[in-house]
Amino acid sequence: MQQTADQVRQQVDVVELIPALRSFARRFYANTSDIDDLVQDTLLRAIANIDKFQPGTSLKSWLFTIMRNTFCTRYGQAKREFVGAEDCASLQRAISAPQEWAVRALEFDRALAALPDHYREAFETVLMRGESYEAAALRYDCPVGTIKSRVNRARMAILRSLGEEGKSGTVDIH
Repeated sequence: MQQTADQVRQQVDVVELIPALRSFARRFYANTSDIDDLVQDTLLRAIANIDKFQPGTSLKSWLFTIMRNTFCTRYGQAKREFVGAEDCASLQRAISAPQEWAVRALEFDRALAALPDHYREAFETVLMRGESYEAAALRYDCPVGTIKSRVNRARMAILRSLGEEGKSGTVDIH
């Protein structure tokens, strides 16, 4: 198929718009290789369909429309495909999540039960039932600061019991 002079000129104009296409592609992706792939796909589609371009209209807008449509197509495909996770044995858990959560819940229950009553009650009232510190202070007839202290000490003791103490520090509760 012989190309006309207009089609050759349009191809040259397409190449001159590559910097603008790269800039527009940055709106869709942050990764340089994804940007390059999107620009390349856009250019391939544009060159393959240059005969469909209407002379007298904006080539830049036409290219941006092709890029947007290409991105939307890729995005839709990526949502339907999850590459590699099923094939890679290293990404599979040794213990399924429900079992792990059940074990962690038992550990938490034991740690909570081991707390002194006044710490456990403050912890349960504020953090588990969602009452305010002020309401808890009225319930246990003590200052708000005391409730805050008990909740914090209970939280620290539970973290220590669960082996998470390095993340929040340690506090002696006795």
